Amino acid sequence: MEIIGWVLVIALFIVGMLGTIYPILPSVVAIYFAFFVYGWFFTFYEFGPLFWIIETVIVVVLLVADYLVGAYGTKKFGGSRLAVILSIVGMVIGPFVIPAFGLILGPLIGAVSAELIQGRDWQNALRVGWGTVLGLFASAVVKIILQLAMIGVWIIWIVAN
Repeated sequence: MEIIGWVLVIALFIVGMLGTIYPILPSVVAIYFAFFVYGWFFTFYEFGPLFWIIETVIVVVLLVADYLVGAYGTKKFGGSRLAVILSIVGMVIGPFVIPAFGLILGPLIGAVSAELIQGRDWQNALRVGWGTVLGLFASAVVKIILQLAMIGVWIIWIVAN
């Protein structure tokens, strides 16, 4: 049973990190759930209230930052509300339609399309698309850092106790 527990915990960590590339995966939720899996297979003894508070705060910050940072990039470059919405749709659908480049092209196409639908010229639409891609990369960096922090806190907690 111990091997199954470790395999599940590690698999959930991997799914969590892959969620940065494939946004349809539950990313931060998978990592958070890995802590429960560890507790169920081994023990919850090491996890006191402070552990759960720290991890929950990181989850909330990550969820809020994930959407705000991406939307900020679109808005900062003059994007409309529709551009934000279609870039998110493109971010979810893109990796499945264009596996190698969909994570970048999906939001870009979504934002540019939204701006063109609203009558903007190509130059402005492409500028908004560029802002969307920059926001996406910034969001991915924040997500990776915070998810690694979650795993790091967990490792420290396990080793220290």
